[in-house]
Amino acid sequence: MRQRHVATAETVVQPQTPSSVRLGAPPHPTAGRKRPGAASGPSLAGLEFDDARYRRFRLGPDEIADHDGRVEFWDRATKTAFEVREVSPHHERPAQMLSALAELIAAVRGKPIRCFGTMDLALPGEDGRPLRTMQADQSLYLHPERCNLVGASAMVVGENHYPDVVLEVDRTTDVRRHKLKLYEAWGFPELWVEVPEQSPRPRAERRTTIYVLQEGAFRIVPKSRAFPGWRAADIHVALNERQLSNRTAAILECVGTALGEREGSGPDDHPLLRSQRQRVREEERAHTEAAQRRIAELEEQLRQLREGP
Repeated sequence: MRQRHVATAETVVQPQTPSSVRLGAPPHPTAGRKRPGAASGPSLAGLEFDDARYRRFRLGPDEIADHDGRVEFWDRATKTAFEVREVSPHHERPAQMLSALAELIAAVRGKPIRCFGTMDLALPGEDGRPLRTMQADQSLYLHPERCNLVGASAMVVGENHYPDVVLEVDRTTDVRRHKLKLYEAWGFPELWVEVPEQSPRPRAERRTTIYVLQEGAFRIVPKSRAFPGWRAADIHVALNERQLSNRTAAILECVGTALGEREGSGPDDHPLLRSQRQRVREEERAHTEAAQRRIAELEEQLRQLREGP
């Protein structure tokens, strides 16, 4: 697959080392190094990709690196790939919104958050080449210095740190029938599944569902583990707002503050906010000093009136 668009939500771009495993690349010296529990997941027969929503086609290991298109899932053993038949702008919007929201949280936190957009996720085989790959709609790293992905074509399980949060947008699809099983088997710590308000699915199904990995299995929880205090219901509202509401802004500030308190950082660690806050403090100090001078002048005038000529 060709290199995907990378979106960033960060205050500082930190130097990183490119990943050494590439889609379609020759075996790597550290082939087969995987994290505990990073099984390949169900067989292809156990993954229910609906033919009405996905196009199944043949794609060999030597073709995948140059394939010009978004492959939702690829299996090397069967040389089988799937792509969504219909992609709507409404499908892309939640991932773009999450990047923008993460940038606001990062500013309050005072430390960068990096978003990688539609990043390829690869599970290597024993020879170090991808055994299976899939794509996320958005991937977030709370600690960009750990991701080690600059110049890489994929996040490789066992070589790169997992994203803190992965987002899947289910406008017309249902990842519970296929990719959810893979995220769980591969050991991803937190997955958000968003059914946007623009989805044709029933109103009751339009929501954000948070899955966190606990003892090797996904559990549905009411709020994020990576972003403290951010509830699934509030995430759904934020991802679907046409304009940032005061309520969402207040929630983002609380989440950013909680992250900062956890790590000893805050708005003054963000270059732009630090400058703005410093200017406000200087203006307040100037106003205070001017008020104090005026009070002193009035007190002097009053004293002179009392003493008389």
